Amino acid sequence: MPFNIFDTYYLAGMVQEIVPAQSFFLDRYFPTNTATDIFDSNKVLVEYRDRDRAMAPFVVRRAGDIPIARGGYEIHEIEPTYIAPSRMLTMDDLQRRGFGEALIVGSTPQQRAQALQVQDLEDLENRIRRREEWMAAQTMINNGLTFEALIDNGEAGEPYDIYFYDTTSEEGNPALYTVETKWDNGGDFRTDIEAMVNDLLDRGLPATDLIVGTDVAAMIQDDEKLLTILDNRRAEYGRLAPDVRYPGVAWIGNLNFGGTDLDIYAVRETVVENGVTTRLFPSTSAMVTAPNCGHMMYGRIDQMEDDQQIHSYAMKRVPKFVADKKTDSRSLRLASRPLAAPYCKAPWIYAPDCVG
Repeated sequence: MPFNIFDTYYLAGMVQEIVPAQSFFLDRYFPTNTATDIFDSNKVLVEYRDRDRAMAPFVVRRAGDIPIARGGYEIHEIEPTYIAPSRMLTMDDLQRRGFGEALIVGSTPQQRAQALQVQDLEDLENRIRRREEWMAAQTMINNGLTFEALIDNGEAGEPYDIYFYDTTSEEGNPALYTVETKWDNGGDFRTDIEAMVNDLLDRGLPATDLIVGTDVAAMIQDDEKLLTILDNRRAEYGRLAPDVRYPGVAWIGNLNFGGTDLDIYAVRETVVENGVTTRLFPSTSAMVTAPNCGHMMYGRIDQMEDDQQIHSYAMKRVPKFVADKKTDSRSLRLASRPLAAPYCKAPWIYAPDCVG
């Protein structure tokens, strides 16, 4: 039985075969559980709570038992943002020599169309994944996410704001740490990072990773006091041995802060938006956290198919093929509705402007 290679489910199968690019924030801190994080609804259910640190009470035997209240948690219904890049294919594209194609023995327009379809899906997938990586990083930096959705390539539409703390509280952002004295101007970075670690540990949260920008990484590696401590053969405080572990992210080493070992990751990756290149993680900042502190969730995609009916898909990526016979062109779209959320309240501590 013949099948339609432009069918949504067939295209979705092609997308699933694409090997995703390795991403530091997305892979290490915001994995997706396909059984619980992909929702068949327009909204996703976000739950996060404080870690329970209370102990069980001693009870006189004749008293029986002591009721224990359930720990409080917050639950919110949030509508994920919509991401839908597309790629147009025209007759002119099919007449041109393809990238890497032989000059003399070329492909037919039909063969080029199939090859470009696969290439377009890969390009769209990589762009969405880079946006998800940005979302994960911004969620950790701001303990929330804020941006403006576009109506077209140049016109801003609705603002999108979500925070995982009470913005009206006088206490402010619980995941924010302020450095009193910059580390390259007389401050003690070991004391500040130890305080950040203790903040997480006191709330029952793990602290295993120290994420730093490039300027902070350079300061740590050039710190004479630290180098002297590491050179002491009678005490083991860690080691510095830079090694690239993720694209644009280098593992600098492992240092001990008040008894807690932290793996140090220096982020130098950049992203481009509207022609402007920015760093994925600020060069002068630092953050303490642990792997799997959050998860990337996905809402349902609704779209009209060739049968003129609305179809719904509960998937991470949903492709759509649209052909325009009048202009001899076709458009290939890849849609996604992701949302990055923490498992617990403030499972990271972020310190901006540590140096400089």
